[in-house]
Amino acid sequence: QVQLVESGGGLVQAGGSLRLSCAASGRFFSKYTVGWFRQVPGKERGLVGYSGDTTYYADSVKGRFTISRDNAKNTVYLQMNSLKPEDAAVYYCAASPTVYGGDSTYARAASYDYWGQGTQVTVSS
Repeated sequence: QVQLVESGGGLVQAGGSLRLSCAASGRFFSKYTVGWFRQVPGKERGLVGYSGDTTYYADSVKGRFTISRDNAKNTVYLQMNSLKPEDAAVYYCAASPTVYGGDSTYARAASYDYWGQGTQVTVSS
């Protein structure tokens, strides 16, 4: 069983930066694929990016967001730079115990077994 806790959300001006953290409990977390998703009211939860056998980013965040992992701390980070008002959302991290599913697998929220509670990111224009 894996438990995930996100932190680091908040209010930032457009063009600013935030770093979200996803701290995990449980063994072998370094072997998991970890995805970051975001959701705004009335819309489905959408993939921001994931880190597993490879690292993938949605086109909307490519070049601005970076996922990194500190396996010694069982923590995955989402560094968000050059934030835009449209990046405002509740951000979730999620974990899957598999790593070889490919983009078509890890782009789907249903592919992840464990979820954090979410952290709000607000970007003012």
